Amino acid sequence: MTFAASDPTGGGGMQADILTLAALGTHPLSVLTGFTLQDTAGIEDVQASDGDWVVDQARVLLEDMRVQAFKIGTLISIENVAAVAEVVSDYPDIPLVFDPVIATGRGDPLVDEEMLAAMSELLLPLTTVLTPNTMELRRLAQEEDDSEEDGEEGSGATTSIADCARHLIELGAQHVLVTGAHEQTPQVVNTLHGARGTIRTDAWERLPGSYHGAGDTLAAAIAAFLAHGMTVPEAVQAAQRYTWDTLAHGLRLGMGQMIPDRFYASRQK
Repeated sequence: MTFAASDPTGGGGMQADILTLAALGTHPLSVLTGFTLQDTAGIEDVQASDGDWVVDQARVLLEDMRVQAFKIGTLISIENVAAVAEVVSDYPDIPLVFDPVIATGRGDPLVDEEMLAAMSELLLPLTTVLTPNTMELRRLAQEEDDSEEDGEEGSGATTSIADCARHLIELGAQHVLVTGAHEQTPQVVNTLHGARGTIRTDAWERLPGSYHGAGDTLAAAIAAFLAHGMTVPEAVQAAQRYTWDTLAHGLRLGMGQMIPDRFYASRQK
């Protein structure tokens, strides 16, 4: 079951989750948290679903069908953070993958400080795998700006990624997969952290171009592999391979970013 906002381009959001989950042999159940007005160049506007409507969508499905994994994407409003937490807290044995979408691909904010605090308080303790990029990681970690008095930019430049991941684990997340697509490095380096430290690090060739929906694809793929019974490290590795392949076969369907081809394998037959 995926909780996400609609993306009419099919690149990210609910549509990305449905395509990914279906491509990996699972049946996607969808709970809409809102709607976006966007194209492949970026988001123009968003509208949140009513919190009670989010709860009702999920409850009706959960009373009818068994769910093997939860995936959370864009939530848009603090009411929806609380609504999703209310639902998934009743199913502590079902793995949950949380992709904390904090800003658009071009940097427009989608989440304010109040929502960040609600995510940390209500959703992190329920999360099996958190999948932030480095910007999202630091925002969620809510680093104290200790150097403000000295006129410096802030402690975000000095606190390590590992320390931020450790802090989010202390807040309740079981695992934190920090993705490196936003870093200026020759390879994309993704690191899975757990309660005892680093579990695995994977490096992937950095592909040229810009992609819309890579994070959604990765998180949904992890959820799909967890639903198939893989362990977290196995699911994380398999999901990275699948996501890289969807990007390598990416489609240029509009004038903006490329879109991952979730069904690339079937097109090769």
